[in-house]
Amino acid sequence: MIEAPISTPPQAYMDIISSLIDKARGFLEAGEKLQAFAFVGNLTTKEVIPVMIHPESVVDKDQSARMIKSAALALDADFVFAIMEAWTLRPNKIPQMNAILDKYGSIGASPYAIDTCSFTLETRRGVWAAQPLIKPKGISKKKRTIGVVEFRYFKEVEGRFMHLLPKKENDEPPTILH
Repeated sequence: MIEAPISTPPQAYMDIISSLIDKARGFLEAGEKLQAFAFVGNLTTKEVIPVMIHPESVVDKDQSARMIKSAALALDADFVFAIMEAWTLRPNKIPQMNAILDKYGSIGASPYAIDTCSFTLETRRGVWAAQPLIKPKGISKKKRTIGVVEFRYFKEVEGRFMHLLPKKENDEPPTILH
């Protein structure tokens, strides 16, 4: 994804996902690791189905994506909100990403990895994503927390955990709503 402007998702989504973000922060601050989850929802019916994401292998990730798509189809979902721990690189190491991947096999296995919490909200109008850093909470070695969650809006994204909503005949290209 390329850099995008900071943009808060519409309030109808924030009313649902704010409590999920707070829960994720609470788990980290209690010294727990986050279990990756997607929350598949329908704003009209107010139904939300949690789907566990298994990030252990490519096969597991592909199976998780299929399960999310299946839940989205069954619910006639209009959003998918995913929460997972992730790694990123310091800005000065991003140009060396391919060399780091070649040497260490993954960003997470490299000494340059920075722990983050990945939040993605896929809607029919585009994707909002946030990746706040996970930092130690106080002097604890086990308790962690995340900083401010600033979403950015993207019209075009690619990846295994994108394009999970069922296609509808009257779907229009993504446009920001506010």
